Amino acid sequence: MTEVCLALTVPASFIFSFMLGRYGIPIDVLGKMLISTVFPIEKTWPDTMETVFFQIRLPRICAAFFIGAALSVSGAVFQGIFKNPLVAPDILGVSYGAGFGAALAILYTNGNHYLQISAIFFGMLSVCIAYGMAKLFRGAPVLVLVLSGIIVGAFFQALISCLKYIADPYDKLPSIIFWLMGSLSRITSSDLIWAVPAFCIGIGILILCRWRINLLSMGEDEAKSLGVNTKIERAAIISVCTVLTCVAVCLAGTVSWVGLVIPHMGRLLVGSDYRKLIPACISLGGTYLILIDNISRTLTTNEIPLGILTALIGAPFFALLLTRKRAGWQG
Repeated sequence: MTEVCLALTVPASFIFSFMLGRYGIPIDVLGKMLISTVFPIEKTWPDTMETVFFQIRLPRICAAFFIGAALSVSGAVFQGIFKNPLVAPDILGVSYGAGFGAALAILYTNGNHYLQISAIFFGMLSVCIAYGMAKLFRGAPVLVLVLSGIIVGAFFQALISCLKYIADPYDKLPSIIFWLMGSLSRITSSDLIWAVPAFCIGIGILILCRWRINLLSMGEDEAKSLGVNTKIERAAIISVCTVLTCVAVCLAGTVSWVGLVIPHMGRLLVGSDYRKLIPACISLGGTYLILIDNISRTLTTNEIPLGILTALIGAPFFALLLTRKRAGWQG
């Protein structure tokens, strides 16, 4: 029953968000516009309304759903395979690496495609560097990998600060800062053409591997005793989660707390079995970021960056979750 309710929140949030905004769209007109994409019907709505719906609101809401779902699923998977409740999708430095790539593209290029390519490249590079560093040190492989990711993230964060220091304060610097705080205001249909397949393939792979993730979340020794090649399978799953996080960051900038808070909400509702947790995170994460984006674009005249809202709402909510979950955390 819980899974059905979570699944129903997704279409409800879509419909609510389509109608919400400074340019309101009545629900009957919304239904007609959707039907017109499949069947030829008489057009009774103005062109402006159609433009707002198909070119602005629809791409933005779809992007919010897929980004929220990708970050939530990645966070849940990382928390399980690293057996740490405080792990988020950017634990291996991917967000700071992607942020550096985007800031670099903003500083030296003018094209949105360069920004996306650079963000994905440096996000993947940061994880590769973290993996390379982890192989140089002895100790628990999971712990060493996490610590390597923290080091790499700090390094790329310093590089981002260097770029902000040399950026033109009247032109490039505001763009870099606004992008790093997270926003969906620049999302277009062309962005979704390549991003949605990437999200679907990545999340689909994790759904197919969900029982292997259950084994990895049991711990290194237990997984090996059950015949799991922990090194290869962990690396493959981390690679998929890294790609999902890179795509999310290159579209929306740095959106914090989603991949940390939503998996804990999912565990409270459906438990720690990834066969149920991954679908729950898709519904919860997608719906959550849609609602956050609704607040971002309607609360004030100027759009509020997503990263500010997710931190303001996510941090106190996470503290509330910790106070209610006295028994501790299980992967």
